Amino acid sequence: MDAEKKQLQVRTQWKRLLNYQSLVRQMPFFLFLSLLAVGYIYNGHYADKLNRDIAKTSKQLQELQYEYKTVKGEVLFRSKQSELMKAVEPLGLKELIASPVILVETKNK
Repeated sequence: MDAEKKQLQVRTQWKRLLNYQSLVRQMPFFLFLSLLAVGYIYNGHYADKLNRDIAKTSKQLQELQYEYKTVKGEVLFRSKQSELMKAVEPLGLKELIASPVILVETKNK
């Protein structure tokens, strides 16, 4: 008999939990849980998107660093004296043979 009473008590507890009034009373809690689930899903998608953006930006930064190093090397190569002479030769400019003259201003009072 004890087993039947316990089984009957369990049934009555389940019926009490699953009746219409108790479900209506627990609706705010279910809505809260649903809101948490949606927030959790959104956060996961946002984190994935952010990781993709970080990887994309990192790749672009690396490409820009390579381009910077290439351009810097070209500038250093072209700014050597021998390369400058080759570049200005078609313009008719030549390297100075004599040392430059220093102009000094004298004040007459």
